[in-house]
Amino acid sequence: MVAPRYRRILLKLSGEALMGRREFGLDAEPIRRLAAEIVELCRIGVEVGLVIGGGNIVRGAEKAAEGLDRVTSDSMGMPATVINALAMQDAIEHLGQPVRVMSALKINQVCEDYIRRRAIRHLEKGRVVIFAAGLGNPFFTTDSAASLRAIEINADLLIKATKVDGVYTADPFKDPNAERIPYMTYDEALKLRLAVMDTTALVLCRDHNIPLRVMNVFEPGAVVHLVQGEEIGSLIAPDLGYWQT
Repeated sequence: MVAPRYRRILLKLSGEALMGRREFGLDAEPIRRLAAEIVELCRIGVEVGLVIGGGNIVRGAEKAAEGLDRVTSDSMGMPATVINALAMQDAIEHLGQPVRVMSALKINQVCEDYIRRRAIRHLEKGRVVIFAAGLGNPFFTTDSAASLRAIEINADLLIKATKVDGVYTADPFKDPNAERIPYMTYDEALKLRLAVMDTTALVLCRDHNIPLRVMNVFEPGAVVHLVQGEEIGSLIAPDLGYWQT
């Protein structure tokens, strides 16, 4: 067993990661696979926080673009993330790993309220903590929620698991000449507007010295290998000095 490089991480998953080959909703196969990888992280001694988007059910920004009031559309998106969190909780618990879902919205019948000190205590006890409902406010994405929760729980690393294997100079699905950028600073990411995460999320990470890894969620075992120290995906850090650590 290879010792983990990071003691505590925050893993950000898109809602689409739970959708599998479906066009909408939840697919049991990718949920079970991701749950198994999260459990493996716990078994090697990593404390895991998790934020999941809700785009497989409803995406607030898209509904707003269709003419729905932005506050209303974002309020619809937040419960969608709770649905995904509960699905992931169930899959992880079926593998014997304790989990707590903590919501920024009050939904006491199905999950706990988010309280920072309680979340850290859960992590210290070896429980996976899934942070649901974003930040509980409209106009903030789940990327921003992931950045803020990573800061609040003193995570050593924020991982954004997406459908591409890193940060590219352009959309690799549209531009065959797009090149992957293995390392960059937050200031470079902000200047180049590469849509790694939204601006608020990037600035939060930069100002609080949280390194960010962008990697492919669909590559089996990649998250575990990354946490064990392999150079996977693209690394974004507050300053160039981080590369030498």
